[in-house]
Amino acid sequence: MRVMVIVKASKDSEAGALPSPEMIEAMGKFNNELIDAGLMLDGAGLRPSSKGARLSFSGGKALLTDGPFAETKEIIGGYWMIQVSSLQEALDWMRRAPMEDGAELELRPLFEPEDFAEVASPELIAQEQGWRDEQAKNAPKASA
Repeated sequence: MRVMVIVKASKDSEAGALPSPEMIEAMGKFNNELIDAGLMLDGAGLRPSSKGARLSFSGGKALLTDGPFAETKEIIGGYWMIQVSSLQEALDWMRRAPMEDGAELELRPLFEPEDFAEVASPELIAQEQGWRDEQAKNAPKASA
């Protein structure tokens, strides 16, 4: 099961403040633990919403809104993508994440191709799985 762990933005992250050297070190250690356990697929911090944009779709058109965006609690500040056996395993790992007081993580399992068996043909499901296999094959390998 793939799970996206969404790190909610904070006032500091939205202001563009970088984490302390101690937090960077603690996060690096935690990320290495995830990698060593074979769980981490990807992860990153995101620049503030003032550096981003949103597209809203209506009537076949895309409406552009430049950042920053108003509600900090609704903004994503970073993420991990992990591969675990269950949501409980993801929760157990993320309880150990080095987060500052007030931080909030949201854990969301991803749909897998087989989840669409009731609404998609076996050919479309196989195509989706093929895309994922190809992506995994072409993903840059972490250097030791």
